[in-house]
Amino acid sequence: MNIVTEWYHRYVSDPQVVILAVLLAAGFIITLTLGQMLAPVLAGVVIAYLLDGVVEKFNRMGMPRLPAVVLVFLVFMTFVVFAVLWLAPRLSEQVTQLVRQLPDIITHGQNVMLQLPEKYPNLFTEEQVKELGASIRAEITELSQRILSLSVPAVTGLIALLVYIILVPVLSFFFLKDKYHIFAWFSQRLPQQRGLVDAVASDVNVQVANYVRGKVWEIFIVGAAAFATFSLMGLQYALLLSTMVGLSVIIPYIGAAVVTVPVAMIAWFQWGWSADFGWVLFAYAVLQALDGNLLAPLLFSEVVNLHPVAIIVAILVFGGIWGFWGVFFAIPLATLVQAVMTAWPRMNRSDEEPGASAV
Repeated sequence: MNIVTEWYHRYVSDPQVVILAVLLAAGFIITLTLGQMLAPVLAGVVIAYLLDGVVEKFNRMGMPRLPAVVLVFLVFMTFVVFAVLWLAPRLSEQVTQLVRQLPDIITHGQNVMLQLPEKYPNLFTEEQVKELGASIRAEITELSQRILSLSVPAVTGLIALLVYIILVPVLSFFFLKDKYHIFAWFSQRLPQQRGLVDAVASDVNVQVANYVRGKVWEIFIVGAAAFATFSLMGLQYALLLSTMVGLSVIIPYIGAAVVTVPVAMIAWFQWGWSADFGWVLFAYAVLQALDGNLLAPLLFSEVVNLHPVAIIVAILVFGGIWGFWGVFFAIPLATLVQAVMTAWPRMNRSDEEPGASAV
């Protein structure tokens, strides 16, 4: 009991610790219960973090905040509109072509599977191949049914998309414009003795800002590099595959492994077991190696380093709780946990130093 009592007085009895714990619990409960409704707000926060660095640079150059916000926001929205108008039709065209070609891909795969018992009689039997083919057909049928079922709530999804299109830019603009007013509003409603909360909030704010900006740049750079590589090598559906490769960086480690499957399947269907197939996989491996060992360290040099195991655990835990946004913010949320664990004992140790009580 003495150990528990000592631990309580050391880490929990401090009022600042209680304030931090209450705020963390309230934020967790609100996000858990209202996460879907707050999704446009989260999207607006992401865009605001992305653009705020440019706005701050204009401020340091002498431009008032409001004109800087208007200028940066207009340039950003112009870029988004042109990117969507150029990218969306081409992606839709390639997805349609892939869906039309999917039966041929499945038939080709089944023919290759049927030849396995002849080529490798010691490894495969006809019964095993038939069972595998039946299970694959069942999975494809189930996937087709799911896709058809998604068309039922299409109207609701369209309405939600329209809401996003209207709300997210508006929220992003006001988050940028009234950034300091929003911070001041929250600050006025917190207790004045909140050194621990301010320390954690300041650390996490810097980490989230650097992470969001770095991650968006990583998506564009990796996607553009993949598109250039696949196009030069003549790979079919280069735009669709490069978009998947770019978005895969949202999920560290896991995303790259998952996207390897469609890249390899398209390359194999196009060229079979040939040198071109091997070169595509080699180029994709080099691209992922450059991203993991060169690009990511450059973009996230100011972000707290986390162990790969911690990142994967954070993706699984927060992704399971909050879905896409949990996956996207897995590293900042893990950084929040790390910041709390780091600041918590540091603040208490500083209180125990001689002369600390006299301040």
